[in-house]
Amino acid sequence: MKTSAKTSSELAKIFFEIAYYDEMQSVPFKPRAYQLASESMAALGNDVEAAWRKGGIRALKELPGVGQSIAEKIDEYFRTGKVKAHADMKKKFPVDIWSLSRIEGLGPKHIHDLYTVLKVKDLGGLKKALASHKVRTIPRWGEKSEEKLARELGLMERASGRHLLGVILPVADDIVTKLSKIKGVKHCVYAGSLRRKQETIGDIDLIATTSDPERVMDAFVSLPMVETVQERGKTRSSVRLTMGIDADLRVVPDAVYGATLQYFTGDKRHNVLLREYALSKHFTLNEYGLFRLKKGRDGHKSGALVVCKTEEEIYRKLGMDTPPPELRVGGDELDAAREHRLPKIVPYGSVRGDLQVQTNWTDGSATIEKMAVAAKNAGLSYMAVTDHTKALAFVGGLDDAKVAKQGKEIDRLNKKLRGFLILKGTECDILKDGSLDLSDKTLATLDWVGISVHSHFNLPRAEQTRRVIQAISNPNVDCLFHPTCRLIGKREGIDLDMDEIVAAAKKYRVALEIDAHPDRTDLRDLHVRMTVKAGVKLVIDTDAHAPDHFRFIPLGEAVARRGWATKNDILNTKTASALLAYLDKKRKRA
Repeated sequence: MKTSAKTSSELAKIFFEIAYYDEMQSVPFKPRAYQLASESMAALGNDVEAAWRKGGIRALKELPGVGQSIAEKIDEYFRTGKVKAHADMKKKFPVDIWSLSRIEGLGPKHIHDLYTVLKVKDLGGLKKALASHKVRTIPRWGEKSEEKLARELGLMERASGRHLLGVILPVADDIVTKLSKIKGVKHCVYAGSLRRKQETIGDIDLIATTSDPERVMDAFVSLPMVETVQERGKTRSSVRLTMGIDADLRVVPDAVYGATLQYFTGDKRHNVLLREYALSKHFTLNEYGLFRLKKGRDGHKSGALVVCKTEEEIYRKLGMDTPPPELRVGGDELDAAREHRLPKIVPYGSVRGDLQVQTNWTDGSATIEKMAVAAKNAGLSYMAVTDHTKALAFVGGLDDAKVAKQGKEIDRLNKKLRGFLILKGTECDILKDGSLDLSDKTLATLDWVGISVHSHFNLPRAEQTRRVIQAISNPNVDCLFHPTCRLIGKREGIDLDMDEIVAAAKKYRVALEIDAHPDRTDLRDLHVRMTVKAGVKLVIDTDAHAPDHFRFIPLGEAVARRGWATKNDILNTKTASALLAYLDKKRKRA
């Protein structure tokens, strides 16, 4: 019986590859079912095996995206360790579909052509084919297609070695939870880029204080997610996790915990600037504390320890406020800290509602009701249903009539649900000319209108900017979703003049979204800060396509914090009634 902790991710890959293969064969309907199953497996994690153990196929069918056929294959996998349909497919088509599909723009038909014509099975084979310029010889491909593929492959490889925050954070939290329970441990936290909540993470840096370092180190190197122990020491150990990232644990005396945490949290530039400032005040700062300088024969030398127990003590002794970890990037945060003008950035847990949620009316994996229940369980009090529109025909996008029909279903559910409100909304597609994919009459009936780009990504900057501003200018529009359309490590953002977009958003009172989905993080922190300075409102959404996706909200709040946003800058920190009142007032002024 299969019991590996990686079972759900393996199932996600299996169903994804089956979906891709069926699409290569132009099999109707099945690819979408397998794609939804893949997304559901990835989102549900250990809940998949738990459901199977509890009730077998019957319980599996209760999971989002899982019907009879899928449930039978999951059951087969847990009983035998494989899915026969997938194994048979791999014999016919021995290609690493999962890895090749990570390259933006390389769809099922392309992967089929690469194997059929050039026998490309994996990334290594693709690199060789590109180097020898054989890709351009594939019928209907050509030189431009080859060059674009080479660029996209390069983009993906440049992102390798870094891991998405949303993927690493749950693992790091799990490690901290396990180590914190060990007898004698007083502190256990992560530091570095993870504590700063950067969008990608290179490794996991952990700091602990304990009365029994030996016990903590033994527990750390024996964690179930550890693949290889690279170094085992008395005060520092390093391991490689099964997910392909390194983790380091430092055990330090409790007396220097604050100094060590400060030293290993800020990025290099922040720490250099802070140490230089400390020197100007006749102190020296390192991982063991803040020391007063004394004059020696050879110039200044380190003298008596001043403070080291907490970060706040160190910054306060230097005459400054303590910058939140997310701001410690070596920008102007130290100037703001010295001048006591750091913003009160939005606290985690401030978002009250999710304003971009997809359901099984289009490409989501669950019903409106199941998504609402999941949102409520995640601590939210409202959500907007924002299914795609008809331009996205491949996901069954909604036309005006279907939007109206969906509205009646939302009305029915709002009468049924208690303590939670579902808003009628849309993720309306921006067409090439900047017009919208639903009529103004339909848009005017909705509580919340989000718009987004899903096509013509390569338009020149001026044309792309005009297109988006034209859409923003529609008086029914409330928000521009995932404004740059980037996918981290897979697709560069569209070429927009962000200064003009922010100015247009201010003019037409349209909010810009922080899409918290881990592979988007769009807006990024740089643009968030630009938006805040301009006085344009933001929203933080998960872009949820499955019930488990509401857990991404803190990732969006992290982006907002990195961009110096306060609670007042973010619309969906309001209650539902306050948000609706704001939107009503906005539209009456339009």
